[in-house]
Formats: sequence, structure tokens, C-alpha cells
Amino acid sequence: MIKVTMKNCVFIFMGLVVIFYSSLKMNGEDKPKSDVFNFNVLSYLAYEANINNGELKDNQFKVNRSYITVKKNVFDWLGFRTTIDAYQDDFGDYKVRLKYAYANFKFSDFAVFTKPNIEFGQVHTAWLDFEEHLNYYRMQGTMFMERAGLFNSADFGLTASCLLGGEMDENYKKTVNKEYAGKFGSFALGLYNGGGYSAKENTISKVIQTRLTIRPIAEILPGLQLSYHGIFGQGNLIKGDTIPDWVVNAGMLSFEHEYFTFTGQFETGKGNLKGTFINSQNEAINNQGYSVFAEGKLGENFRVIGRYDHFDPNTDKDNDSDDRIILGFGYNFGNQNILLLDFDKRFYEDKSKSDMNLLKLTMQVNI
Repeated sequence: MIKVTMKNCVFIFMGLVVIFYSSLKMNGEDKPKSDVFNFNVLSYLAYEANINNGELKDNQFKVNRSYITVKKNVFDWLGFRTTIDAYQDDFGDYKVRLKYAYANFKFSDFAVFTKPNIEFGQVHTAWLDFEEHLNYYRMQGTMFMERAGLFNSADFGLTASCLLGGEMDENYKKTVNKEYAGKFGSFALGLYNGGGYSAKENTISKVIQTRLTIRPIAEILPGLQLSYHGIFGQGNLIKGDTIPDWVVNAGMLSFEHEYFTFTGQFETGKGNLKGTFINSQNEAINNQGYSVFAEGKLGENFRVIGRYDHFDPNTDKDNDSDDRIILGFGYNFGNQNILLLDFDKRFYEDKSKSDMNLLKLTMQVNI
């Protein structure tokens, strides 16, 4: 059984402090650069039509998500962020919850580590923020591994991250992607409760998540990146005397260009964050899957996207995997304000289950 003990947690925390302490810009006389608060509103406004077996089952206008973010630089070396998440539950009621609330400690560059920082509080986990800056269409739905129920985007804990080897040049950041633009890649390591931002912790163990991204030939193909994502811990569920393991090992190849983006990823592991991927003995079951995504940029504003997911929640059981195809056409008004029409088809290996077909028109508003 994999278990992240308190002793392990102390060693990890002390290691992060030792690594970054010498470069911390802490000075009791530091003053904030300004008293300005930065606000951002991100909303997904949608019309959805659900079609099964050739019949229109339901259709509705809805607000899929709405986020309000406030950021403030307290000092040069310390920032703060809070994000409120409004969503509609299964009963049609709109709920508001806290998505992020963290202090961000910023450090000076040293060796190959560029812009190192530590988020402490309710923070980004190690993977999803990175992937969502390759695939900007979270408005369509969650990313592959989150949608499969393996983990989510935020948790209570701390995340240390940095770029590697300096930054890409200004032309790359302007024409391709300014986020996670480390010349040699980027890195993240986090320690979390494990249940995600929308659940209370039911166990005393902690979960380690990490991501390592490298640009193997930055001078020749700057947009090519290879990434690894690992999760090591236990699910957030005690079943009898058992706490199920939770392990994820995933790799991604991605390529970004001014005119297109491509990603391909493969995942294998066991269990999930909730601890619900278990067998009759309450032991974590093995899962496996893969996903490919492509975006084409047709001129300055028009976009086409395609995605294919395959996930097997129990590799020891037959006839239980499912697949998803997403095709979309969009218009980017600028600053990621995007109108997207997409078709989302989910179909099952078990033919007793009906295919799910969803036609959606979504407006992402980013202010």
C-alpha cells in the first residue's frame, strides 16, 4: 500500500524550504508596488441539445460555469489570489464555492530554476493548469484525465513550481504561448490533502503530485514538449479498514505552433482521488486510457478543434471502456473570448448502453 506519512511530508516541506530559501526576497521594509487589485471574470454561457437514439431528449440554455478571480501583489515576493466558482448542481440550483485561495511566494532565479514560486493554501495541483494552457477549450468540458474522474484542478496544500533554463524569446511568447514558456521546460511538485477542493479530507495521509516538462530540441523545434505527470498516495475514502491506493503515471507529447496545437497523452494507474475506483475487496482497480487533441488556427480568429478520448476504468474487466469524440468550430474575438459550436459523442464498449450525443454552442467570456 502506498502511503505518504507525516514524516515524509515534513521531509518534503523542509526540502522545498531549503531549495528556495536562499533566493527569497523577504525584507520587512518591502512595500507593495501599487494598491491595485486585479479582477477577472471567466464565464461559460451555453445552449445544449442532448440527442439519444436519434431523438432530442432535452435542450436548455445554461451557465456552465462562472469564475470571479481577485489577485493582489502584497510585496514583490508575495502575492495572493482568490477565485470564486459558481455552478449549477444536479437539481438546477446555482451554488457558489471557493476554487482557489492561496498565498504565492515568489523567489529569485537560481541555477536552471527560473521564476520559482510556492503556492500555499487552496492551490493549483501539478498538472491541469499546464494542460489547460495547451488546450484552451475547458469551456467545452473538462480535460481527459479529470473527466475520467482521476483527479481535479485544485486542492488544499502547497505547490512548488518553476520554469527551467530561462524563458523562450519574446516572439515565441507573443505568437505561440506565453504560459509555461521555459526554454528547457517547466516543473511542479505538490503536497495535498488529496480529496480535491470540493471535498473534506477523510484520511490523515497526504498525496504527492508532480509534473516534469522538457523541451528536448528547443533551438530546432521550440514548440515540442515532453511531459510526465505522477500521483502517489491514497484515495479520499476509508472503506472498512482499507484506504485504497491512488496512483497515476501519465505521459504527454505536445507541439505548439503559431497556426496549430497538437497533444497526445497516455495514462495508466489505479484508484482515483475519491477512492471510488475499487473492487469488492475495497482494493484500488487498475485503469488505463489515452487522448489526442488538435487545434487549427484558421487566420487570426477562426478555430477548429478535434479530440478523441479512450478510457478503461478497470483493465481487469471486459466490456467496460468508453470513447469520446469531440469536434468543434469556433471564433476567437480576442483575449480568449471564444464562441464555440461543438458536437460531443460518447459511446460505450457495452452495447447495452446508449450513445450520448451533445450539441453545444458555448460563449467563453474572459474579462
